[in-house]
Amino acid sequence: MMRDFQQSSLFFGANAPYVEELYEQYLLDPAAVPESWRKQFDSLPNVAGNNAKDVAHSPVIAAFAERAKNGGARVVYVSAEKNAASAVGGVVASANANANANANANANAAAGLNTDAYKKSFKVLQFIRAHRVLGSRHSSLDPLKRSERMPVPELELSHYGLDEGDLETEYGFGSWQGKIAGSTEKAKLKDIVAAVKRTYCSYVGVEYMYISSTEQKRWVQGNFESIQSQPSLSTEEKQFLLERLSAAETLEKYLHTRYVGQKRFSLEGGESTIPLLDDIIQGAGEKGVREVVLGMAHRGRLNVLVNSLGKLPADLFSEFEGKHAHELDSGDVKYHQGFSSDIQTKGGAVHLTLAFNPSHLEIVNPVVEGSVRARQVRRGDIEGREVMPILIHGDAAFAGQGVVMETMALSQTRGYKTGGTVHIVINNQVGFTTSDTRDTRSSLYCTDIAKMIEAPVFHVNADDPESVLLVGRIALEYRMKFHKDVVIDLVCFRKLGHNEQDEPFVTQPLMYKKIAQHPGTRKLYADRLTAAGTVNATHGDDLVTNIRARLDAGKSTNTKILYGIKPPLAVDWAPYLGKDWRQPVDTRVALAQLQMYAERLTQPPSDFKCHMSVDKLLEVRRKMGRGEQPLDWGMAENLAYASLVASGHPIRLSGQDCGRGTFAHRHVVLHDQNREKWDSGIYVPLQNIQEKQATFLVIDSLLSEEAVLGFEYGYASAQPFELVIWEAQFGDFANGAQVVIDQFISSGESKWGRLCGLTMFLPHGYEGQGPEHSSARPERFLQLCAEHNMQVVMPSTAGQLFHMIRRQALRQMRKPLIVMMPKSLLRKKEATSPIEDLVNGKFEVVIGEVEKQNMKNVKRVIFCSGKVYFDVIAERQKRAIDDIAVVRIEQLYPFPHEEFAEQIALYPNAKSIVWVQEEPGNQGAWHRIQHYLKRGMRADQTLTNSLRPSSASPAVGYLAKSNEQQKTLVDAALSLDTKNDDSLTKTMPLKTVAKK
Repeated sequence: MMRDFQQSSLFFGANAPYVEELYEQYLLDPAAVPESWRKQFDSLPNVAGNNAKDVAHSPVIAAFAERAKNGGARVVYVSAEKNAASAVGGVVASANANANANANANANAAAGLNTDAYKKSFKVLQFIRAHRVLGSRHSSLDPLKRSERMPVPELELSHYGLDEGDLETEYGFGSWQGKIAGSTEKAKLKDIVAAVKRTYCSYVGVEYMYISSTEQKRWVQGNFESIQSQPSLSTEEKQFLLERLSAAETLEKYLHTRYVGQKRFSLEGGESTIPLLDDIIQGAGEKGVREVVLGMAHRGRLNVLVNSLGKLPADLFSEFEGKHAHELDSGDVKYHQGFSSDIQTKGGAVHLTLAFNPSHLEIVNPVVEGSVRARQVRRGDIEGREVMPILIHGDAAFAGQGVVMETMALSQTRGYKTGGTVHIVINNQVGFTTSDTRDTRSSLYCTDIAKMIEAPVFHVNADDPESVLLVGRIALEYRMKFHKDVVIDLVCFRKLGHNEQDEPFVTQPLMYKKIAQHPGTRKLYADRLTAAGTVNATHGDDLVTNIRARLDAGKSTNTKILYGIKPPLAVDWAPYLGKDWRQPVDTRVALAQLQMYAERLTQPPSDFKCHMSVDKLLEVRRKMGRGEQPLDWGMAENLAYASLVASGHPIRLSGQDCGRGTFAHRHVVLHDQNREKWDSGIYVPLQNIQEKQATFLVIDSLLSEEAVLGFEYGYASAQPFELVIWEAQFGDFANGAQVVIDQFISSGESKWGRLCGLTMFLPHGYEGQGPEHSSARPERFLQLCAEHNMQVVMPSTAGQLFHMIRRQALRQMRKPLIVMMPKSLLRKKEATSPIEDLVNGKFEVVIGEVEKQNMKNVKRVIFCSGKVYFDVIAERQKRAIDDIAVVRIEQLYPFPHEEFAEQIALYPNAKSIVWVQEEPGNQGAWHRIQHYLKRGMRADQTLTNSLRPSSASPAVGYLAKSNEQQKTLVDAALSLDTKNDDSLTKTMPLKTVAKK
């Protein structure tokens, strides 16, 4: 993408014809070009000492060509775009232009051309180009015909000094891709104008001239200009179109009368969506696409479910009547539901999947893209020819939701591309209740965000369903050829309110007066076909009667749905269902294997020069592998990955700078310091563990949390046998993706029955780095925990990390894993682990006291998680305290009740139980787990806490104050008078005393 931009500056690529046109115009009339350009052209140097004025080349070339063909007959034919000598940006002038000035002038005179005629020829080309750029502004796009056409002078002949007197004159039409009045080179001006207006100002409006790639731009241009944007459908296709429109409208009216007032987010006014979607799917099947994943919000969702995916109306009616799926813990409303089916196309069966979607509008976009990528990986579909995403948007949401931009920004990056997405914007010209575009967006079109990635936009009037199919087919062709995003802006209207309980006249009286008079797209098209003799007068009504009969019977309205087939490469989720978190799994690895992995991890190619700091790190890791020194977090993590890929478990690791690691601790990607090319000199040891191994993909993502996390959720939901990890640069950066966490990760299984084994690494720990770099907000994740929906852990050693990673991959339980990863512990000696821990250990959900103590003498037991443990035991050792035990709870949810009770039982005389945490009292784990602690305590024990004072901010911004708070809470935990529990409130930063 960046190389494309480098080649398309002012001086290159698609802009060269534009600059050339300006220069030709300047040569004829310097006053006709903008002053800035005139100054540039005036400053062009003379060539070889020739002081003669340059002349335009194109009329000379064209005139000689015409004379050769016509025996000297005079015709005005100019193609400035074919001129080989261009003045580009005032910097480069044609070396031959000035040198041949006199010869060109003589040739021009010999050709019999006059300056006025040439000017007009050139103006014709400008007129054509203006329509390629701006024609959509005069297209007939609004079915309601509400707005007056805004004046665009560049689209009028008078702007170019042309009038009715020129209409019968023949002009060349340059690079126009197609015939005009039967010719490929020249035509009367009236015919040129008619062709240009038909192509760019009819029921279709095309935006594409901003595309850098000349090939792509010419392709779009050719597909519309060659047919002048006029669809040509067979009788069979027209009947199909009418049937699909009838199915769409009839379902909505049926639901409206049968379930009065119930929310359904009707598609009425935008019924053309259904034939458009169905035709794209049929076309995709013919082109070899085997899977299509759909994403959309509410509007029209029920219609798509029934008419496009083949959901049985009887099942939909059951949902309207309040029945529910008993296998789901909570379920979801009907217009959030997903669905899967198989549909017959001329190219074979296509598996359709409609992704589940919450009320958060466009948030499903990256989820769909991730699901598509996973399916493509499963098929080995590198280019995205077999699996395709389609995203259906609302106009206001497309323009207003930031995740749209974030998802589009992913579209051509290596770790996230899916071969292009077909976007359909159901543009009903009203965002909820706001129809005044001065309030809905700051751009002209709701689709302008797509120009960011140079996606072509095809605007189309939904009341001309044949044009709708035309743009759908061109959009599909573009996606399949160039593997890039393309946008269809389906301009329609919303017949009812935002939902069926809303009265739209309250806020849009003018719009809804127009809508009340509109007969409906189906009626308009049926009348049109009847008038043309394509169908008889009763055909349209007969279709409605037949569809209604199928609805009454609860039968499918889509005859192309296939039943009873198993899609190839479909995932069997049965092994992952109903698994308990205590499912035993052996995460140990033999010493010899670990040492072999360590050697492969630390030996780059002989001609590969690492940075000297990385060389030192690799040498230290070699010693770790040999058992000469304990393992730190980075090495333990790398060994876990190596052991998994070697045994056939793929890994996908993404995040911002996760290849190196935010804290320069991971280094799974090595960089050759002597590399000569920007895209070479990379070595990933984990991709070279052994000859036959699973894939290891590490992606330094773009600076996005919401879209990237949504993508990884979608990927993990479709790929249960791959370990998928997303790492936040700092734990609190997950705040930017909170909607993904709330609506998908924590609740997707309960609402939709969707399993997902996504792992999230969230750096967490209070080292005085301020409010935004301390807390991963564990309290938020714990608050979302219920029904064993996910796991929240806070490992304290490198060995624990090793076994935790392997446990997540090897267990068949697919639940999200939220890891509060450390920062300072990454290099803390006390947090390292001997290699024997990897050989013989496992992930311990609770780690008891590690020092030898007389358990009967222990009067207090401190429970804690994470980094604070090391501060507490360091201070305990300093004070030589021997009657306080310190226990780590490594898994905060699901809470390890049995292991906690075992620890309590070890200390029969301990009357004081203290929970210690770094976080403020209103944050961290305290409020969520205190009832768990009480449940496992004896009746004679008292529960207290030691923590930072409650705070509106996650942490203070001053290092000294942070250190003081940390010292205070550690001191409070160790200094409590166990003989008098009431004294706890005097020394605790937070006055919270809970007694059992």
